[in-house]
Amino acid sequence: MADKWRLPVRLFRTWRVHAHLDFMFMTRDFKFFLLNICSDLITSLAGVTAVFLLAERFGGIGIWTRVQVIFLLGYGTLVSGVMEAFFGYNVLHVSRRLGRGQFDHTLIQPRPVWMALVTEGFMPFSGCWTLLTGLGIIVWSLPALGLTLSPSWCMAFGVNLLSSCAVVAAFSFVWGSLAFRAPAAAEEISSWATRMLTQLKAFPLDGVGTVLTYSLLSVLPVGLVSWYPCRILLGVQGGTAGLWHTPMAACILVVFAVCVFRKGMVYYGKTGAQRYLPWGHRG
Repeated sequence: MADKWRLPVRLFRTWRVHAHLDFMFMTRDFKFFLLNICSDLITSLAGVTAVFLLAERFGGIGIWTRVQVIFLLGYGTLVSGVMEAFFGYNVLHVSRRLGRGQFDHTLIQPRPVWMALVTEGFMPFSGCWTLLTGLGIIVWSLPALGLTLSPSWCMAFGVNLLSSCAVVAAFSFVWGSLAFRAPAAAEEISSWATRMLTQLKAFPLDGVGTVLTYSLLSVLPVGLVSWYPCRILLGVQGGTAGLWHTPMAACILVVFAVCVFRKGMVYYGKTGAQRYLPWGHRG
């Protein structure tokens, strides 16, 4: 096998293994299978219902029309769905692994840490229902939007979607890196960090003021999760001049997250898992 194909093949083989394990997990019991699907669908729809009803009652929210708000809700739900499908099992909530001493399990495996983090959370069967819900909402909104789905627009949509996902993952890993130094105190910090982004992603953020807007696009990048990319993709109050702003911001945040996480790993290599007792159990 040529060396240039060795890494992609290894990635797909690892994803296939985790997909098989997730399939076995989902299909071990039919009642559990149905409960999993129904609960995920209900939770996903409940997360967007309040904003949808508000937009339906007033014919939109601010400068956003009702159908544009629907697209925004679908986009945000799709971002959450992608993160659940690819970064489950506490990979996205990395502070839990660090705080519970589970990161050692990743370090002793005969593969790079980045590959383990990219593949270990792959759960396409138990984690795809939020993704399908978001995709369904977007498809429902497209005919009413009157958009021309050109190849360039579809490519911009895909790039911005991946960038929004990268923003969520990077933000979680930046805050989660605190668990390297304070494993007990920061065990759930990644959960709170991602919860801040997901709880605010469904709201159009126009009219919040200049200072707060820039804060929501940098310090707390909730605007990059759905509001700003949807605003550009739909041409809300303007053109598509900022089409690549979200990807550029995502690249900066990912680089920063990698630097912070690697620095935390250096510290972790000196101290180890502080929450393990001498006989190997969590304290």
